[in-house]
Amino acid sequence: MADRVEAALDAGSHLLVQAGTGTGKSLGYLVPVMLHAATAEERAVVSTATLALQRQVMTKDAPMAADAVEAVTGVRPSVALLKGWQNYLCRHRLAGGYPDDDADTLFSAGAATTPGRVGEADRGSVGEQIVRLREWAAETATGDRDDLIPGVSDRAWAHVSVSRAECLGPSCPLHEECFPELARAAASQADVVVTNHAMLGIAAAGNVGVLPDYRVLVVDEAHELAGRVRSQGTVSLSAAAVMRVAAAARRGASVVVTELEEAGQRLQLALADLPDGRLADGLPPAGREALVVLDGAARRVLADVRGASRASRDGGTDAGGAALARTAVADLIDTIERMTSDSVRERRDVAWVERPRAGAEPPRLTLAPIDVAAAIADSLLNDRAVVLTSATLALGGGFEPMARALGLTVASDRWDGVDVGTPFDYARQGILYAPTHLPRPGRGICEAVLDELLALTEASGGGMLGLFSSRRAAAEAAEVLRGATDLTVYAQGDDQLSTLVEAFAADEDACLVGTLSLWQGVDVPGRTCRLVIIDRIPFPRPDDPVAQARSEAVAAAGGNGFMSVSATHAALLLAQGAGRLIRRPDDRGVVAVLDPRLRTARYGSFLARSMPALWPTGDRDTVLGALGRLARSGS
Repeated sequence: MADRVEAALDAGSHLLVQAGTGTGKSLGYLVPVMLHAATAEERAVVSTATLALQRQVMTKDAPMAADAVEAVTGVRPSVALLKGWQNYLCRHRLAGGYPDDDADTLFSAGAATTPGRVGEADRGSVGEQIVRLREWAAETATGDRDDLIPGVSDRAWAHVSVSRAECLGPSCPLHEECFPELARAAASQADVVVTNHAMLGIAAAGNVGVLPDYRVLVVDEAHELAGRVRSQGTVSLSAAAVMRVAAAARRGASVVVTELEEAGQRLQLALADLPDGRLADGLPPAGREALVVLDGAARRVLADVRGASRASRDGGTDAGGAALARTAVADLIDTIERMTSDSVRERRDVAWVERPRAGAEPPRLTLAPIDVAAAIADSLLNDRAVVLTSATLALGGGFEPMARALGLTVASDRWDGVDVGTPFDYARQGILYAPTHLPRPGRGICEAVLDELLALTEASGGGMLGLFSSRRAAAEAAEVLRGATDLTVYAQGDDQLSTLVEAFAADEDACLVGTLSLWQGVDVPGRTCRLVIIDRIPFPRPDDPVAQARSEAVAAAGGNGFMSVSATHAALLLAQGAGRLIRRPDDRGVVAVLDPRLRTARYGSFLARSMPALWPTGDRDTVLGALGRLARSGS
């Protein structure tokens, strides 16, 4: 891997590297990247998808690689960590430079649907957490939220952080001590900058200044990049969001917001008349008219807020409040502009209406980009040497599907793909069980699949990780296992996810069942995870607006929408899910996909080739016997 990465850097080309679990891929790219930085003096950006990998790179792999490069070249490459503005504590806000504001990010669909960080929310009251944050602020050198252990809730952190747009910049009285500014200054001088996919998503949206100039890009866990970029480009709007903007403007800038509030109520009435689901041609006339009225009201409020902002330039609470209000209203206007554009009719965006929490919240209009490949190519790939790596990049046995998703096929530079292999002998270490006697999946999970799940779990004596297509299916599976066995069964939703995974890892005969959160990132080596059960092929929901629009776009261009979107999505998740089984050379076990389509459908071979090369069988007795022997070998 290091040889191929070095060649790509020298040629200034693009390289996809599939590197299986256990290959040490971080060192496989860090050593040649650092060597290149030391000799060619070209800054590199390394992006990861998870905080755990980011921390591993910064604390373990990067220092090790830097030691090796320094020993050979006499030059030690410098490394800096760079995150989004709100990941750093704001000293001015902590000192009372901004009014209290509990509002979350108003127009991010991700923020609107993603719960707080696991394991943090219940650690004392918000007041107690802020007291601890004050104590930490006096001793931290970074202000980085992830350096605070134990952490705090999202609500507490919102009291001590601001976005880049809300920052007072040079007019802030504590500008010289600003943590995010210090982090950016360090990054601008470093040879290697370690960041995350969210930052790449912001850059791909056109905000290239969020990263220092660089000539080399490495994307670890690259299979997640397109999704993160799309998430960064997704916006939502509801009457509740408009009311929060109005409150921010009234509280922070003391302006009159009655017209804006009335326009928000008009938007709610327009959305209430629309059913849930995709708006194939965009908003109907009543909805567009409501947005036009809202836009006018928001622009008048913004003019008033700017006037208040000019009147308060002392860096005090008034200036901070005006900055919060200005950012909130400007973000609202940007969202309305996009929603009233022709992007949906021109098939650049897809729009839909949803009612969160099963209708308990008012309707929300959401807009997401259909294709992000061009944005990735233009903003991140062109005129750079780029290495994209992951354990799952070759879908269906080839790199073309992932290359299309990541913009390589439309980038200006040539690309290549290489599978550097794995230290595991999958065919000797594991079995892929794909039974054909089960019925094709319908709505929910059927009795036959529950019976098969029970038989497999009993044969293995537990040690089962169940990956399900829905929370309801996972709950039914947990109920069956608890009622028919004496095994300890943990189910997603019973507790914080990290707590459940930790408990599962500590008991080699326990079971853990859940949905999408468990398909990736769960690393439980050894006997504890000797059986992975997948209830069905994880295709996108038939009513998924983004998947529908992407499939239509592929078909309009003459391609196969199902294979390019739905099958590729399922292949990636199957590869990730099956990858939970073998985590080290002595692991043994079974992956059971309880969906006959894996063996009977025409696309089944494409999906199977995307998974680890386990020994395949559809023979039930063979699998039950193997699981029984595996269970007895640990007794």
